[in-house]
Amino acid sequence: MKKVVTFGELMLRLAPEGYLRFVQSDKYQATFGGAEANVAVSLANYGVDAAFVSKLPTHEIGQSAVNSLRKFGVDTSKIVRGGERVGIYYCEKGASQRPSKVIYDRAYSSIAMAKKEDFDWSSILEGVEWFHFTGITPALGDNVAEICVEALKEAKKRGITVSCDLNFRKKLWSKEKAGQVMGELCKYVDYCIANEEDAKDVFGIEADNTDIYGGKLDREGYISVAKKLTEKFGFKGVAITLRESKSANDNDWSGMLYTDGEAHFSKKYSMHIVDRVGGGDSFGGGLIYSLLNGYSAQGAIEFAVAASCLKHSIEGDYNMVSVAEVQNLAGGDASGRVQR
Repeated sequence: MKKVVTFGELMLRLAPEGYLRFVQSDKYQATFGGAEANVAVSLANYGVDAAFVSKLPTHEIGQSAVNSLRKFGVDTSKIVRGGERVGIYYCEKGASQRPSKVIYDRAYSSIAMAKKEDFDWSSILEGVEWFHFTGITPALGDNVAEICVEALKEAKKRGITVSCDLNFRKKLWSKEKAGQVMGELCKYVDYCIANEEDAKDVFGIEADNTDIYGGKLDREGYISVAKKLTEKFGFKGVAITLRESKSANDNDWSGMLYTDGEAHFSKKYSMHIVDRVGGGDSFGGGLIYSLLNGYSAQGAIEFAVAASCLKHSIEGDYNMVSVAEVQNLAGGDASGRVQR
């Protein structure tokens, strides 16, 4: 069985019920999530040997976070235990023209305070075929960025395929710092994943004739972005998610995979959103799974976009769907009819 390792932060997610605002709510639902952990859950649900690497406290909340991954079959044996706190994020779901909102309370979390010696990458990456991280992880601090470098060097030494979702978070670091740090890390990356804004925010590479707020996308502009990223870093592939926002609840969703000098666009889905958080991570999980299993470039982008489309219908960070469900949607069954 092919083995994948993802590295990042697993957080406690606290969310008001339904569409209540923070200031309205007197109770919060507690779940767990985080970009790379979300990818690991997707892959485990697809039958991949997926391991998540992080650092979490030994107390009960830290253990609950670990348990949230174990129940989906994610290998948690490489998670380092220690430190004092699990990072938290508060998530208020948007509706209609009111956008969703996220508030972070993750300073001084166990992974944010981690040291290079906490992780034995030679052991962690033994027998691994694919390593995945996102731009969120090095944004946690210079120490974590250094840990990422150590992991990537070991991955490249072993010939492991590396993917990275740029995932720029302005609440964690500046565009200038992101560009500097990610510019170094991307030298080790084979497959780069981005959305409409990431390439511009991190590397100043912008799609022409595109208005992400007005819902207008231009295919040629994104091909140009992918070409420029490939020329800059020598990526084997650049995958870009294409979101056309009509409101917080209704988006059109598609994607592009640029590889070997050709751009492959998926079909487009009109989504009514239940929970947007984790949508990009489910795309990443779908892309990794399909490429690991020898899908064509067109097949890979169709699988990744369909997987992500389904995630938008599921509460919480984790995408709890099977390969068969994704293949069914990618194959053209988008009716949503009851299956009996």
